Amino acid sequence: MSGHDTYEHLISLLDTASVDHHVIDHEPEGTTDKVCALRGHPASQAAKCIVLRVKVDRRTTRHVLAVVPGDRRVDLGAVRVLFDARYVGFSDAETAERLARAVPGTVLPFSFDPDLEVIADPDVVAQPRLYFNAARLDRSLVVSGADYERVARPRVERIAGPVEA
Repeated sequence: MSGHDTYEHLISLLDTASVDHHVIDHEPEGTTDKVCALRGHPASQAAKCIVLRVKVDRRTTRHVLAVVPGDRRVDLGAVRVLFDARYVGFSDAETAERLARAVPGTVLPFSFDPDLEVIADPDVVAQPRLYFNAARLDRSLVVSGADYERVARPRVERIAGPVEA
């Protein structure tokens, strides 16, 4: 599934679920701080999406889509504790792109792959307006955190580190 197909799949999902959403076209950008400036909102209202590799034991590896506010980092230690894992780290780009069905910088806070579990920080789902790149560098979406939680059905856990300076 290409980024364009992933975008169309997301729009179809939001429309089917009757989610009020707003599309923002902007200059191509995948860096959180820069795209927040283009969209005109604080980074705390953005969904930063990171694909993680979780080694539960020697034989079991899982992949997790961690969704945290844009002004925070993923707390890898918190994710490790959630899974009682031996190791948690960032997935390689090829695996992340395959599972997220989007290139880095455009990863959605939704998963369309059964092998990619979504975990969202409570501060993400609490946002009245949640902004994220929509599987494209030049287009973003805005939905409420409540609608995001209702449709994406993430596991909601405290996985964000402190606010970045």
